[in-house]
Amino acid sequence: MGDRFSILIEDSGETVRSDGRDNVLRAMEVLGRKGIPVGCRGGGCGICKVRVVEGRYHTRKMSRACISDDEEASGIVLACRLFADSDLRLRVVGKMLNAVCGTTSESVSPCEPSVGG
Repeated sequence: MGDRFSILIEDSGETVRSDGRDNVLRAMEVLGRKGIPVGCRGGGCGICKVRVVEGRYHTRKMSRACISDDEEASGIVLACRLFADSDLRLRVVGKMLNAVCGTTSESVSPCEPSVGG
């Protein structure tokens, strides 16, 4: 049985657990969010783009049409190809942001940056 890593999704404040054997997208799916976009699950569509803010990880092959060398060097990767090697802090990028944050016009989203702080 592998180590259990904590994965904090900063945008929503939610934390999921991973044993490092499943990719981070799979760990995010267990949140029960029906709006989290899932595409090809193979690193080729770019729907599940995230930025790793903190932590050690490794990835499997991702399409350069979705993730450039510069993006990857800055910690932007595809959640379906991302595997935790330690606790991680993530920020959602691109198409997944609205699904994870779940904003409505009637509420203030936890995803919005705080004003003045």
